[in-house]
Amino acid sequence: MPRMLDVSDEVRAEIGDDEADRLLAGENAPGSYDCTSCRTPGDSEAERTSTVLFIGDETAVLAFAHATCLPSQIVQVTEEQLQGAVRSINGDHVEPDPAKAVPEQAVLGVTSGLVLIAGELHPALVVEPTAPIVRPGATDVGDDFLPLLIEQGFMPVTQLTEVPPVLHGWSVLLAAGQLHAVLQPGPTGGQPVAWWQAHQPLQVTESWRAAANKHQQVLMFAAPVGSIGRQPREDLLRDAIDKAAANGKLVASAMPLAGT
Repeated sequence: MPRMLDVSDEVRAEIGDDEADRLLAGENAPGSYDCTSCRTPGDSEAERTSTVLFIGDETAVLAFAHATCLPSQIVQVTEEQLQGAVRSINGDHVEPDPAKAVPEQAVLGVTSGLVLIAGELHPALVVEPTAPIVRPGATDVGDDFLPLLIEQGFMPVTQLTEVPPVLHGWSVLLAAGQLHAVLQPGPTGGQPVAWWQAHQPLQVTESWRAAANKHQQVLMFAAPVGSIGRQPREDLLRDAIDKAAANGKLVASAMPLAGT
């Protein structure tokens, strides 16, 4: 049975047309899989699934992800990171050697949804990495995602009772009704640069876009890996956001809308 697989041009170019066609025909693709982004089960026969090719120094591994979590893409990693990913995919539990600890390549997962605050619906983006974010140059394997964002001006949130303050210089780029990027100030105060950029534009709902056009801003919530997860419904997403906030694992800001 044909799978609902997305194979990007760059992945096809790397694995070859024959292999890509076999995947699309369902010959080599798994029916069920664990999403390489959110780690929850997926079914390539029932939902759109992305092929993600991890390429190390000597090895390449093809993995699968919910299309709502990640687009089909190539991810460059070190050979050690790739071997760790292979062990993770295969379910092998190997005691890590602290002397060889390498931070896992993190990808930012972005989910859109409407959030009710003070009786009004606001468009929101929820950002959660797929692995701990380590400060550049750090030698430990902690998670500095929230401290780094707080240094950028994001505010810690313990409960969602009011709209977070605007983070000046940041914006959310929406074009032709699709989400393209989250922009931050340039390093020298020049043109904004992408803090996060979609490999392919992400669809948002009509109601989300209408709320964004009404408020001319988007709320962005960010939490460390494992705090919120991939939630299939907005009510479950809100519950997960509230729980992350109560646990002190949420930062937020409001960002002006760029585009339409």
